[in-house]
This record gives sequence, C-alpha cells and structure tokens, in this order.
Amino acid sequence: MSDKKIWFITGASRGMGVDFARAALAAGNAVIATGRNPGAVSKALGDADDLMVVKLDVTNRADAETAVQAAIDHFGRIDVLVNNAANFYAGYFEELTPEQIEQQLATSLIGPMNVTRAVLPVMRQRRSGHIMSISSGAGIMGFEFNSAYCAAKFGLEGWMEALHTEVAPFGIYTTIVNPGFFRTEVLTRESTIYADPSIADYAERHAVRKAWYELQNGEQSGDPTKLAQALLIIAGKEQPPRRFMAGADAIGIAEQKVADLQAQIDAYRELSVAMAYDTK
Repeated sequence: MSDKKIWFITGASRGMGVDFARAALAAGNAVIATGRNPGAVSKALGDADDLMVVKLDVTNRADAETAVQAAIDHFGRIDVLVNNAANFYAGYFEELTPEQIEQQLATSLIGPMNVTRAVLPVMRQRRSGHIMSISSGAGIMGFEFNSAYCAAKFGLEGWMEALHTEVAPFGIYTTIVNPGFFRTEVLTRESTIYADPSIADYAERHAVRKAWYELQNGEQSGDPTKLAQALLIIAGKEQPPRRFMAGADAIGIAEQKVADLQAQIDAYRELSVAMAYDTK
C-alpha cells in the first residue's frame, strides 16, 4: 500500500503554509494548496506534480465547501488537513475595535471550523483522517498586546480538544501544533495589523510592544522548514500526538503555564474543595 497522502493546506500563499506544502510534495504526497489569492499560491509553489491550487478564503463557508469539493473531485479523498491560515491583530484590548476582534476570530477560529466542517464528512465516510491545527504559544498563555489573538487561539485549542473526543471513534486523529517564534511572515505588514494607539494610559507600553514586534520580524529563532518536516513525521505516526510543542520556547511557555496552574491550585486548594454541600 502506498504511503502517499493527500494534504489539504490553508494559507499556502506565504509563510509556514508554503513550507508545509513544499515538504509534503517533496515527500511524495499530493497537496491541495489554498489561499485567498490562488495566483499568489501558484507563484509561491510553482508547478509540481500532484499539486492543486484552489481559491479559499477560510472566513467564507461557501469557499470552504467549494474548495473541499474540488479536492475530492480531483483526488478522491483528503488524508491530512492543515488549518494554517491566520493573521495577527496586535494591540491592547481597549484599543482594538470590535470589528478587528471579530476579524481576528473569523480568520483564526471560525475559519478553521469552516474548513474542518467541510472536510469531516469525507473523513468520516472513509473512517480515517488527520486534522492538524496550527495554534501558538499564545494558545497556552495570555500575553500582553495579544488579547484578540489569544482569544482566537485559546478558542481554537478548546474546540480541537473537544473535537478529538467527537471524531476519534471514526478513526480521525487531531493534533494541536503550538509553534514558538518561527521566522515566517506573520509579523510583516501583510499579516500583522496593529491597533491604532488611542488611549493615553496605554500609549507608552503600546509603543514599546510595537517596536519589539517590529524588531523580531526576520529574527525569530525557529526554522519553518524544520517544523514542516516535523509535521510530516507526525502525520506518519500510527498514533499521532494530540498536541505538539514546536520549539524550545514553546516548551518553556507550556512548562511555565503548568507551574502557574499548579501554584494557583495550591494557593486556594482549601477554599476550592470546600464548595460541596455539607452532609447531615
């Protein structure tokens, strides 16, 4: 039996999505590479055997259904879905407009749901499949200047954890991927939208945080080509992990979160366990 798999990757016009698609193709798989601008996807990936480029705005449910149907019509199945498309609305909560927060959630939370909803019937019918959703260290711990982004990624992780229990009986696996800081295009003007500084109380901190993020662009320690190879390894596992921490910095965030949770539990343990009705 061939090890060739059919990968469906969102956000494949730039950043990690391009690396994921290239790695999957180089390993002998077929790839449906999607993006809002299919021309940009084709330009990024070029021509390759077993590459299909499809237009997909993940915030549009009709787009998701059409893209998945096109993939099925061409390849007959989808083995691996990579929910990668995302953006970053940076700023303090009070400075971000309600519309910006809605746009953040639409792309980074509702978007993966739209695509997964379209793919799941195909996977259920075959009783096999693997859904990988790209989260972040900001899906584990809340960070200053990241309130909208954290809301989307925390939501993504809660949904994925619940989804795991729902689809596992059908032979469908799920993996949350938590990358640390990787050298991608996420901090470029095309992917990051900064809130307008609008509240004096935040002004100084806003300037400092924005300058820090701008300095990080292109200097991140993580190599996205290595993450792409890691996803290939994970996709090849008979029992893939439900969560993968990508990078030493991601592990550090997770370990800090675990320690903080334990400290919070211990600090109020006596009060916490005193919540039951008194027995007569």
